[in-house]
Amino acid sequence: MIAAGPVFAGPDRVAIHLGSHHAGATTEFEEMNPGLFLSWDRPHGVTVTVGAFRNSYGRGSVAATIAKTVFERNQTSAAVFTGLAHYPGNGSDIRHAVGDVVPLAGVQLRYRHVFMNIMPGDGDTVDAIFSFGVTLPLGNQ
Repeated sequence: MIAAGPVFAGPDRVAIHLGSHHAGATTEFEEMNPGLFLSWDRPHGVTVTVGAFRNSYGRGSVAATIAKTVFERNQTSAAVFTGLAHYPGNGSDIRHAVGDVVPLAGVQLRYRHVFMNIMPGDGDTVDAIFSFGVTLPLGNQ
């Protein structure tokens, strides 16, 4: 039997993903990428996030990441993150995918309720990916 506790408590934030920019893209990508993500803040500046979004190929995707805050002052923060995303039917279009699973890594910058993720590209079809959106606290934050 699994007991309810802090590990299973409700999320701390909801993030609304709005779009992306593919710097140095050699192919055309969709840059309106609506999505919804839930985040759980854990001890020691660790955040776990899961959600779904419309990917840059125009299909639905799911992703899960874990982040570590490396800078925080007032309402500004920076974190490094890593994770996995499922890109059904497009894995072969992404050089570093394993099947349709794409590894993610990058930096997330936040100011108040606005965030931007910066991820390195594959150096072939895109140099870097910038994604952005807004976050809203849930509960007592």
